[in-house]
Amino acid sequence: MKITVYGIVQGVGFRPTVYRVAESLGLKGFVLNNGSNVEIHVDRDAEEFMKELKKALPALARIDRAEYEQVEENFVDFRIVESHDGRRVSLIPTDTAICDNCVADFGRQGNRRHLFPFTNCTECGARFTVISDLPFDRARTSMSDFPMCKECTSEYTSPSDRRFHAQTISCPKCGPRYTLHDKQRRRLKGDPFTLFASGIDSGAVGLLKGWGGMHIICTFENASKLRKIYRRGDKPYAVMMRDLETAKKYVDISEPERRLLTSPQRPIVLMHKKARAAEELERVSPGLGNLGVMLPYSGAHVLMFHHLKADGVIMTSANPPGEPMCIENDKAFDLGLDLYLMHNRRIIHRCDDSVVKVNSGSTNFTRKSRGFVPVPVEANHKHSVIGVGAQWDVTGSVSRSGEIFLTQYVGESQQYPTLQYLDDAVHHLMGLLGVKSVEAIGLDKHPKYSTRIVARRLAKELGAELVETQHYHCHAASLKIDRKVSGPLVCLTWDGTGYGDDGTSWGGETLLADFHEYKRLGSLDGIPLLGGDRAVVDPKRVVTALHLKLGREATMASSEEEDLYSKMLDRSVVASSMGRVLDAVSCIIGVCCKRTYEGEPAIKLEKWLETGNPRFEFELEFARKGEIEVARTLPMFNQLMDLKIMTERDRADAAASFVKTLVRSLADSACSYAESNGLKQVGLSGGVSFSGPITAWVKETVERRGLQFVGHERISNGDGGISTGQNAIAGALLG
Repeated sequence: MKITVYGIVQGVGFRPTVYRVAESLGLKGFVLNNGSNVEIHVDRDAEEFMKELKKALPALARIDRAEYEQVEENFVDFRIVESHDGRRVSLIPTDTAICDNCVADFGRQGNRRHLFPFTNCTECGARFTVISDLPFDRARTSMSDFPMCKECTSEYTSPSDRRFHAQTISCPKCGPRYTLHDKQRRRLKGDPFTLFASGIDSGAVGLLKGWGGMHIICTFENASKLRKIYRRGDKPYAVMMRDLETAKKYVDISEPERRLLTSPQRPIVLMHKKARAAEELERVSPGLGNLGVMLPYSGAHVLMFHHLKADGVIMTSANPPGEPMCIENDKAFDLGLDLYLMHNRRIIHRCDDSVVKVNSGSTNFTRKSRGFVPVPVEANHKHSVIGVGAQWDVTGSVSRSGEIFLTQYVGESQQYPTLQYLDDAVHHLMGLLGVKSVEAIGLDKHPKYSTRIVARRLAKELGAELVETQHYHCHAASLKIDRKVSGPLVCLTWDGTGYGDDGTSWGGETLLADFHEYKRLGSLDGIPLLGGDRAVVDPKRVVTALHLKLGREATMASSEEEDLYSKMLDRSVVASSMGRVLDAVSCIIGVCCKRTYEGEPAIKLEKWLETGNPRFEFELEFARKGEIEVARTLPMFNQLMDLKIMTERDRADAAASFVKTLVRSLADSACSYAESNGLKQVGLSGGVSFSGPITAWVKETVERRGLQFVGHERISNGDGGISTGQNAIAGALLG
């Protein structure tokens, strides 16, 4: 019997497991990886074999389906045979944290991998970041540069060994090596990890090269020093803690958060700071109530903490501002740091750390990357389509045979190196998937988004149709794909600003959307953006526009600025943006009036929304503008500006009162639209939905009305999900 198995069957110890199960049952035959699936040939008892195989599956393996075919063959024994390069329909292995067995090997005196930072087996280690092509064999990885020694070859060929056919196997004798360098590129003598850890404990800012990129590292106390070097304003840093028990000293960890922290994917998890640790962590994540924490996921991290005294360290991606993370040793020295701990294994594909947040019981990805890509989601079409994302938090997508695969996180696309990274990531994913022809390229309608350059280049290269998609339609479509919503969905799409069909900037929309089309049901009052994009980075301009619209004194502008802004007011781009509303609230109550990173005023407001008591009375009125119901936020701002905000308690209560009233009123309105259209679900998407309180208030309102709340779980709420929406919409329009 020939059994063809589809699923996650590459790079996860699947074939060795097949071998062991077949041997235990006394079966003859062979197993091979042909690039599209795994073929298993057995001489008898195929059903019993598959039953036992499913019981013995490695932790990361997954069987989606199996096909059976009777064949005439003669076998002598059971073997693993050389891989073939078939049609690519296999799922691509993801990078996975070092497993407990390898940690034990690493820490055991006398073991030949004692303190070896590249320790791994068939169930753990780098996969996606070191693979150049499928099938997943050593010759197609960056480990091809390191021929196996006699001992590793013995393990690799021994069916009883857990490193049997582990493609990235190595040891201190034959594997990659770390070296330590100073800022003048000089190699330092001595044990590199001992010296590096000592330097970090003593106040140095260093770089550690990992599996899929490089991290800049320093202690919590040196956060300010790092900000001066790295020019990141108040943007929060992620940290890596020594272990779970240490992390509990600094943050509150719920059971879902613990499962994420310790999962094989080891993402950064956003969690609430403990009150007693808030002061120490203030320089790490200024003005925020939460902290991004991850645990060691490679032997190098475990070895670093073996020598470090600190409980934890800041670990942030090593990239020049606006550019992709460094993967080449020579380029890393341009960062001007104190120490460089680097190895000599090539990184074939950079892959940033994933960032997740448990939000109203769901897992929200603020960045979906290492450990979670390229895992597919079910598509709404069977076409081959590419999506290139928007402008910020960019990912690409490629669809094949009814599934959509996302690239790793790419980042902000204004700089040419990032656009090239997007292009490379899409091409690499196409190569791994065996996608050679593409029917359509989905891109954002915004005429100035840089990703359109990549879309046009791909369309010309592949002879594919360009399909322009509306930004908020893509948010709704990505949510429908995420949660498998087949019919129309009433969806609240809230974020900063996106290109509107009417020439204004959107960002606070209520849509009735399916994959083919959408209808704009509701929106927010338009706020003039004085100076366009300048207002996006300067909340005082948004507040001044509100002052002028309300006939109030412009207290956040000089008299000269007020005169100028008055002349600009009626000529400025207007934004119906929930993000700008939250920026304005944050600035008015004195939380944040200067943006140093994307979404900062609104993100810093979240802590105040969590602690506030909505004791102030606000009223939200609605007005009709054609077929659209417009929420009149201007009178609410007038009420907010009249409040006497004297204390921190007043700030929190005022913020919670304003935002809760607005959010619940809009959610109620969305529920009414759903009911009038005979629908049972209301969705929430866009960057604003990362806010815990806002999501909770929408969910409570929807469920109180007897409807089902639909929020993100597998695809990013923010612009990281736009390429999925583009893919879904373009595919639907192809028919």
